Amino acid sequence: MLTSKQKRHIASENLCRRVLLSWLFAVTVEFLLLPASLRRLDGLEALKGVSAGRTVCLMCGCFLLLWAASLFFDTRRTERWLTAGTFAVLSGMGLYAAFSPALLCAVLLCLALLLIYAWKGSAVKTEPMEVSERGRCPALCLTVVFALVFFAFVSLWTVCRVLAYRTPSYDFGIFSQMFHQMRTTGLPTTTLERDGLLSHFKVHVSPIYYLLLPFYCICPKPATLQVLQAALLASAAIPLWLLAKKHGFSPILRALFCLLLFLYPAYSGGAAYDLHENAFLTPLLLWLFYSIDCGSGWRTALFAALTLPVKEDAAVYVAVAGLYLTARSLRKPCDRKGIKTGLLLLLASIGWFFAVTTYLSKCGDGVMAYRYENFMPDGSSSLFSVIKTVMLLPMKVLYECVETEKLEFLARTLLPLLGLPLLTRHYERFLLLIPYVLVNLMSDYPYQHDIYFQYTFGATAFLFYLTLLNLSELMQAIPKRVFLARLPLFLALIAMIACFSASSMGRGALYIKLYHTNRTSYAQIDEFLQAVPEDASVAATTFYTTALSNREVLYDIKYATSEHLFSVDCIVLDTSDTESHKKFGGLSAFMQFLQANGYSETDRLEESLILLQRKTQVE
Repeated sequence: MLTSKQKRHIASENLCRRVLLSWLFAVTVEFLLLPASLRRLDGLEALKGVSAGRTVCLMCGCFLLLWAASLFFDTRRTERWLTAGTFAVLSGMGLYAAFSPALLCAVLLCLALLLIYAWKGSAVKTEPMEVSERGRCPALCLTVVFALVFFAFVSLWTVCRVLAYRTPSYDFGIFSQMFHQMRTTGLPTTTLERDGLLSHFKVHVSPIYYLLLPFYCICPKPATLQVLQAALLASAAIPLWLLAKKHGFSPILRALFCLLLFLYPAYSGGAAYDLHENAFLTPLLLWLFYSIDCGSGWRTALFAALTLPVKEDAAVYVAVAGLYLTARSLRKPCDRKGIKTGLLLLLASIGWFFAVTTYLSKCGDGVMAYRYENFMPDGSSSLFSVIKTVMLLPMKVLYECVETEKLEFLARTLLPLLGLPLLTRHYERFLLLIPYVLVNLMSDYPYQHDIYFQYTFGATAFLFYLTLLNLSELMQAIPKRVFLARLPLFLALIAMIACFSASSMGRGALYIKLYHTNRTSYAQIDEFLQAVPEDASVAATTFYTTALSNREVLYDIKYATSEHLFSVDCIVLDTSDTESHKKFGGLSAFMQFLQANGYSETDRLEESLILLQRKTQVE
């Protein structure tokens, strides 16, 4: 006889399975009813033929039929096979509409997961195994060494970017000026970001930056920001070590798992485009997962509250964590605290997201919804239209995720982990892939699927948490003293070392060598720029704004309006930056134009840099 707790557990699992099957059935019928001319995935023509109302009705009808049948028969196994079969029909039509080898592989992977679910069902929750703490101190010391080496490596090559004048206005000069303003006025304002005095929080709501301000005030230089970001990234080892301990990893395996994160190409690579608030995401989200797994309500609330102010889209990560916690708690016989905590996280993140996006729409630059134009029908700029497209055309999501330009990103992010985030029968864990799919794969914005940009930090936390959970499960399934239990982690380390050597290490070494080889030239540039008065307003070409960012008024020549450009006291001109001169007809024409507007050349560094000042300023 089943207890009431077991009945609730079965009921929640039945509900999730029937909702999934009903939705798949409804969207499959809708896609099948489309005229052949609209049954495409390379555009959004299919939205003209599908009906949201009809889809909802079909979904509700299917759900009621499944529920009615369950009153007389045990339909659980049948429903699982129907889910796989329905997806097979939908994916078959999708492949017929837009065949590609990559889409076929993605379809086969999803179908394989559904077939395993149909055959075996979902896995039962297992408790973390008890492990000996023998060797804890040496392993902890080893982890500290890994973190320090990572910190030194990332600091060194990102600081070399600054010293070698390789950090552009976008996206480092703007933050360097913003921190200067935060130190002097307390406000996150810049003139560089949008060619006029503006709070950065009207572009991205990121009050988390104030946590770095006290450290910046100790040494207020642009290079300090790079060092602080490297320290942030290295600090992720603390929650990762604790998570690994929580899930039964021995001390030495915890150290190796932390090393796995430090070698992950998308982690160190994310710092390649200089400072961004996203660097807070990995450590904070790992702390959030640790708090969730410990069942600590106050810590979960604390780290959720710290994560949300990172950026407006940080709400997505907290919402997914809440959704996962809710789903995981529903699968347990009775975990009301987990359900309540998960729902509160979900509701709080949705509320925060609506609050900050409303603020950006009314008081700022608006939400950057254009990055999802591939999911928006003509004339729409609302994120709700993205949700509608995803719900009505799930094959469109799969099609967009495996476009040719995204295959390299998929390989660089999943292959080093040996696909371990996908190896589980705890199917609620696949919810943790939502940030990776939504932020990095669905968008057509090229930087979001590039490991050398900051958009990888949030997804990295989710991928490593998933890998940790699945590795822990694999080790429990194999006898404790058998080397095979540790083999996946060792293989992942070997793959990670190879990928790191071929990507981040080479890029970092390039900037270190560049600065070392040309440091005499850079010293001359430093001396040349010191001639620019600190209280002067300045316009400069993009790679020199960082060095000149300790001032209230600063513009990038390429983006500045004529009104702003000719209002400054000094202009620093890189003669090789043809993009900045192009709108004026070339360097000679630009120089004549400046002289006609009251500027005269006061200094020149060989043939590379020119300093011009207003004649009144010179006098």
